[in-house]
Amino acid sequence: MNILVACEESQRVGTAFRAKGHNAYSCDIEFCSGGHPEWHIWADVAPLLNGNCTFRTCDSQEHTIEKWDMIIGFPPCTYLSKAGSVNLYRGGKINEERLKLGQLAADFFKKILNADCPRICIENPVPMKIFDLPQWSQYIEPFYFGVPVSKRTYLWLKGLPFLCPTKVIEPQYTFETFPQFKNSTGKYRQKNRSKTFEEVAAAMALSWG
Repeated sequence: MNILVACEESQRVGTAFRAKGHNAYSCDIEFCSGGHPEWHIWADVAPLLNGNCTFRTCDSQEHTIEKWDMIIGFPPCTYLSKAGSVNLYRGGKINEERLKLGQLAADFFKKILNADCPRICIENPVPMKIFDLPQWSQYIEPFYFGVPVSKRTYLWLKGLPFLCPTKVIEPQYTFETFPQFKNSTGKYRQKNRSKTFEEVAAAMALSWG
């Protein structure tokens, strides 16, 4: 399958599908950290979502895709997440600038979900109701896949079955206390904390690849 992994610089999902023999490309406005520039599109993903596109990967090779068979998206959640509602409502009033940024983020989310592609998954935390996103399909936890962490995220699915748990265990940590993240600070904090767990990426490739 031709697979577009939108808003992914870590390449963990793309690499998991490549291991299954699929033609997967990661795309992000940041350079990839996954070690495979030959699979990474360093650009805005929006013009690529409906297929019928030509692009260059970071090794300068040109590729043409007539139609994507699957899109897996991780759009930014900073302005959409319910956890950020404290920044949207301050002093009993709405922060208009943040509201505008949230609406732009919601439009981008819907652009991925409504792309001309038969199989689509979007992963995000629970969003604020004010942005009127469609109802999510499924929620998952890292501890469904052998990672001892509790951090609920949601999947919006089109043309795909539920993501199957692969190794359900008891969580030992919350996301905030997990050793991998609790000391993550500075300019790379958000990037490090947004990376998909490799075990979850492997489950996506197993269930859908």
